[in-house]
Amino acid sequence: MRGIILAAGLAFAATAAQAEPTDVTVHVISKDAKFVGTSMGGVQIVLREAGSGAVLAEGVTEGGTGDTARIMETTGRSPQRADESAAAFRTTLDVEEPILVELEAYGPLDYPESAIRVSQQRWIMPGADVTVGDGWLVELPGLVIDPQVTMEGMVARISAKVQPMCGCPITPGGLWPAEEYQVTATLWQEGAQFAESPLAFDTPPGVFSGAIALPEAGRYRLVLHAMNTRTGTTGIREWRVAAD
Repeated sequence: MRGIILAAGLAFAATAAQAEPTDVTVHVISKDAKFVGTSMGGVQIVLREAGSGAVLAEGVTEGGTGDTARIMETTGRSPQRADESAAAFRTTLDVEEPILVELEAYGPLDYPESAIRVSQQRWIMPGADVTVGDGWLVELPGLVIDPQVTMEGMVARISAKVQPMCGCPITPGGLWPAEEYQVTATLWQEGAQFAESPLAFDTPPGVFSGAIALPEAGRYRLVLHAMNTRTGTTGIREWRVAAD
């Protein structure tokens, strides 16, 4: 009889469990730069239950790029880089039990040709808000490349604006020094590379210019590749060019 009563008590405790509101704050920071927010269209955030894939919450980061000094000059162990000005996605989950949550971030949304997708997982406890420090901080590697290409006979002339995912300015001697960025144009056809030409820094913020000659008449993939030579972060943008 005692065992039956104990089992009944456990069953009652299980059914009586209630979800606890649990706040989650997500910040997305560009590698070696600032937070990705409204100025770049934000980053799409999806929170899922890792086991079932059920969507728990979704939205877009909104707000500014954050405090430059706080982000770029703070050192030490696990520095807190976000403040109220930093773009974020905020939500409240109803959590009944410990749950493994998968976060998917995709952006920046205003530049789909340069957007990438990253994911992370973490355990969340009922009532244990994910807001301490920087909350749930996700790093978005990559560079945005926004080109203008014109054809002059057999020559493609290129002017490409390059920027970190946050839209931070690349300038000579600045926080994101132009001299640390290498931009190259290559021509491809049927999986083979036919030509390569470097682009030189032209005008701030972040405009690199140059030209590449088509080896012969035809249609080619123009691939623009940008790399920060100090951090290794990269971006690629493709364009179609042709000459008769």
